[in-house]
Amino acid sequence: MKGSDHSKFLLTHREREVFELLVQDKTTRDIAQQLFISEKTVRNHISNVMQKLNVKGRSQAVVELIKLGELKI
Repeated sequence: MKGSDHSKFLLTHREREVFELLVQDKTTRDIAQQLFISEKTVRNHISNVMQKLNVKGRSQAVVELIKLGELKI
């Protein structure tokens, strides 16, 4: 994926919700409970986003999403 190919909607609505909670220092369990989904689903969303961004680790994903303007802190 080239740098200029990022659309404004890189993340799905749900992925965005998960990451907005992640930057508020919520745990996987907190996020799962708040969004009424399983912890496994939360981890899948995080993993999908990390793949889209080609990064390893949640914090790297967060940094990248902020750089891309996908996430506000």
